[in-house]
Order: sequence, then structure tokens, then C-alpha cells
Amino acid sequence: MAILIDPPLWPAHGTHFSHLVSDSSLDQLHEFAAAARIPRRAFDLDHYDVPAERHAELVARGALAVSGGELVRRLIGSGLRVPARRRRGKLEHVLLKRWNALLPAQERLGLELISRWGEDHRHYHDQTHLLAVIEALRTLQDHGERPGPESRAVWLAAWFHDAVYNGVAGKDEEDSAALASEKLADAGCRPEEVAETVRLVLLTAHHAPADEDASGAMLCDADLSVLGSPPEDYRRYLAAVRKEYAHVGDADFAAGRAAVVRRLLAMEPLYKTETARKLWLAQARQNLGAELGET
Repeated sequence: MAILIDPPLWPAHGTHFSHLVSDSSLDQLHEFAAAARIPRRAFDLDHYDVPAERHAELVARGALAVSGGELVRRLIGSGLRVPARRRRGKLEHVLLKRWNALLPAQERLGLELISRWGEDHRHYHDQTHLLAVIEALRTLQDHGERPGPESRAVWLAAWFHDAVYNGVAGKDEEDSAALASEKLADAGCRPEEVAETVRLVLLTAHHAPADEDASGAMLCDADLSVLGSPPEDYRRYLAAVRKEYAHVGDADFAAGRAAVVRRLLAMEPLYKTETARKLWLAQARQNLGAELGET
């Protein structure tokens, strides 16, 4: 158990910065930072940024000076490392690259969608979820799953499926589909591709594609891939969902959430593609069952 600090090699604001981390707990890190009068605004998800002139002082206070590589290895080993895809600035950059590869020459539309997914009231249906769905689609594709005709529509639907999010089930999907219809037509997409994107977006309201609907199966499985997350990530998902319904009282939220979980457990199959069943089904049922037991 240690507080670690790497060399001040990171340029910003006319100086260089070190990273200050704990290899055991964020509570320990925050306690050390508070004692050293490091402002909380310097904290960035898993570390504090501290200017070069404070390096020697913090070492004297007990921080262990290590190389940048050693600091990262120890942070990863502790389980406290926050991946780049959860860091908003980097996340937006990654998403824009994905969008530009999908629909070249339409960067303005991509930026609009990224902004929508970054709205302040979102806690689960946010940019992290968007990238997770895109990555889940890639995983399904890499394991041999293939969409039906208008294959690009599956990816476009991932971008649009919660582009409008106000927490109103059914209405959000309808509004997102309408947005897709308008924006993709303006972007010059073929009518058939626009129509397929709209159909797929609407499908995410109930996640019940027909047996022969390969595109629908891929999109729905990708959207529900969070259910098969490791337990720690699943708990993070539950906390984010609760934040989105902060206006709902605890008893009403628990009852509503229990109904959602029971519906998911009753879906047979929960995942429609063979790959999703192999990769995520067992963990999803374990997560849902454990949640229902706690509800």
C-alpha cells in the first residue's frame, strides 16, 4: 500500500505535471491529497495532477517516487486505473474517429451526435455506453456474426439508438428514429439505408428482433452486452441507471427496476446471437439474479 508519484514530465499550463496515485484505494489517495492541500479539482478519475514544483515536497510527505511505467503498472494492478474510453476528452476523440470511418465527410453530424450523447443529464445512456455498444458490435463481428442487407445501418443505428434521451421509454426511441431519418437523409444516405437504420433504432425499445433478423439480433445483443459485464462493471452500470432516475423515490425505483430485471430474465433467449450467448449469457444471468435478490 503506497502513494506513488511519477516524474514531472507532462507539459501543461506553462509547466510540467506529475501524476499522484494510490495503489490500494482512492480513499487513501484523497486523504493524502487533502493533507497536502492539493485541491480536489486536480483529481482526474484515478489520479491527481500536481505541478513540478511540488514533486520534492510530496516525496518528503511520503509519496514514493517511481517511473511513469511503474506507476501505470501499479495502478492497473490495483484495479483503480480508469481506461481512456471513460475519460471524456479522449472518449470524444475516439468516438469521432469511429464516426469519420463510418460516414466520411459528415464530421459535423458526428460532432452533433457526440454532443447529444454527452448531455449532462445522462449517466448511463452516455458516450461510454455508445462506445461500449460500438465495441460490442465489433466483438460480435470479429466472432463471425454478420448483419443482413444494408449492413452499415447496424452501425448507424448504434449511433442513433439513444441520440435522444429524456428517460421516457418508447418515446425516446421514436424521437431518436425520427432524428436518424432526418439527419441521414440530409447526409445523402440512400433511402433504403435510412429506413433500415430507423427500423433498427425502434427495435431497441423492446429488444425482440425476429428470428431471421440478423441485423436486429446484433444491435440488440450489443445494446444489452452490459448485462454480461464483470460484477464490478455491472454495479457501476446500476449506479449510473439510478442516477438517471434520481427524481424517482427509492421504493418506486426498486419496484420498477425489479420488473425490468424479471422481464430480462424471462426473455428466451436473452441474447439472440450465438456469440453473445457464449460470451455474455452466463454472467448476465448471474448479474440479473443477484440484482433481483438484492431488490
